[in-house]
Amino acid sequence: MATAVRICVCGDEGTGKSSLIASLVKGVFVANKIQSVLPQVTIPPTLGTAENVTTTIVDTSARPQDRTTLRKEIRKSNVILLVYSDHYSYERVALFWMPYFRSLGVNVPVVLCANKSDLAGDGTTAQVVEEEMLPVMAEFREIDSCIRSSAREHRNVIEVFYLCQKAVIHPIAPLFDHKEGQLKPACMEALRRIFYLCDKDQDGYLNDKEMHDFQAKSFEKPLQPDELENIKIAVSKAVPGTNIGLGLDLQGFLQLNKMYAEKGRHETIWIILRKHHYTDSLSLEDSFLHPRFEVPDYASAELSPAGYRFFMDLFLIFDKDNDGGLNDAELAALFAPTPGLPSSWVETSFPSSTVRNDAGYITLQGWLAQWSMTTFLEPKTTLEYLAYLGFEAPNARELTTAALKITKPRKRRRRPGRVERNVVLCYVLGSPGAGKSSLLDAFLNRPFNSTYHPTIKPRRAVNSVELQGGKQCYLILEELGELEPAILDNQAKLDACDLICYAYDSSEPDSFSHIVDLRKRYPQLDELPAIYTALKADRDKTTQRSEMQPDTYTAALNMSAPLHVSVTWGSISELFIALAEAATNPSTAFPKSEEDSPDRASLYMALGATACAALAAFMIWRRSTNSA
Repeated sequence: MATAVRICVCGDEGTGKSSLIASLVKGVFVANKIQSVLPQVTIPPTLGTAENVTTTIVDTSARPQDRTTLRKEIRKSNVILLVYSDHYSYERVALFWMPYFRSLGVNVPVVLCANKSDLAGDGTTAQVVEEEMLPVMAEFREIDSCIRSSAREHRNVIEVFYLCQKAVIHPIAPLFDHKEGQLKPACMEALRRIFYLCDKDQDGYLNDKEMHDFQAKSFEKPLQPDELENIKIAVSKAVPGTNIGLGLDLQGFLQLNKMYAEKGRHETIWIILRKHHYTDSLSLEDSFLHPRFEVPDYASAELSPAGYRFFMDLFLIFDKDNDGGLNDAELAALFAPTPGLPSSWVETSFPSSTVRNDAGYITLQGWLAQWSMTTFLEPKTTLEYLAYLGFEAPNARELTTAALKITKPRKRRRRPGRVERNVVLCYVLGSPGAGKSSLLDAFLNRPFNSTYHPTIKPRRAVNSVELQGGKQCYLILEELGELEPAILDNQAKLDACDLICYAYDSSEPDSFSHIVDLRKRYPQLDELPAIYTALKADRDKTTQRSEMQPDTYTAALNMSAPLHVSVTWGSISELFIALAEAATNPSTAFPKSEEDSPDRASLYMALGATACAALAAFMIWRRSTNSA
């Protein structure tokens, strides 16, 4: 919104431009003829607007020799007040002035003023507008509004400059098409979103409570009962057949705002739009969609309790058939006020990345898991959609960032104890055909499919896992596909990873050697906790063509032997618990080159202390012997 208004007063000589300005400043008509252009006038924000706006008024001359100054002032202004006073100067509005403004390439609103109305006939303002002003307004869409005034009688003088202010602060052009008599598409789209956000129960109507809440948010004052009743009466007359007893539906809400525009009350629409974070171009404020939110190194972002509560309530509201899943129509309705599904969701074939019911619809468990993963991987996307979907922080002064929290950095992974994370990421590494994709399917409770489909792009699966003691966390399993070399060479990607799951096919003799080669090729993997898993344990176990067999290999690292599992076994869930436990307690899953290496320092300290004690005892014994 503009913080200053600069009005350039234009028009033919003798139309009363200077008299209008003088009448505004002095409060009375200046009888003496004003011979020269008035100096620039700056008026503090006391002209009747609620906004804190300073107004500058610039008088101009229409004489040819002053044309350079005129062009300069027009280009510096953000609204033009075009004054005429008789038939000749009126004709010049369309024949000279409006084409002249266009030739300068200025894109500012124009307020048309018929001055010296005390010299005109007895025609009413409505007649003048209908017969005189509407034709030129229809021809030149940049004309924002029109008004009759008289500097001599001090009639509508303040109103003239108020219209100029309003043309800048509350422009009608982005909102309403006078020619079509309709709200413009961008305005209607913004108002539809606002209606959606205010319809808390999503029944398609703003009931009395929702109308009161809308009034309080938009105008910061209560809606009086008679005002609400008048709104209902006006809308029911304008939209015959509407069931106003249920509340204000979308058509009625749009009609109400259309009536505001038609009656010149477009500042009311702008107040509504700006309270809901819309800019002058009818886009949402960038600072609202993308608030500052930085995640420190080795930390992560998660949903806060307020964030989880918001997404849970959203799911329950839109699950209209109460079947525990969001079908396509319900998802479309939920994402109506947004640009659509997040692009990362589309790229990962949502909802295949999370838990679905038998009908293939995302469940509440899957919905919360999906947003947990999105927040972990791309918190700014979550913040953007919280804004689109209408998250309101418990504290009105807070932004959408109240729905997120930052975890404690976990740089030292080998330190004993649990990390303070509720969302963890595990890379599943292994040879092609080892069963990684089937493992991800089993994690999401999908039936086993024996058909082999190689993974090209990275694929993720997220679900909740119950840890020992009843605590829940969200585990993200990711297989890297053909991007595996690039990801494993990216230190930032490895820093974000909480655990490596090395998976091999226990029935395929060449499967384990891939893991051995992988660890040699990427020694940085030794800095991550890891668990080894033998998949397809329901098949006959075979000897691996490798330097060492898997059990010997892991024993040499002083790590637990591979877990033998099959996605066809019900006990597969134990693997996911083990992965989540290792990710949240990483010191338990680190490879060690020597059995005593982690405790070598403490061992040396213990030996040193023992040696010192023995030496002290020897000295005491020797001293006592000499004394004897």
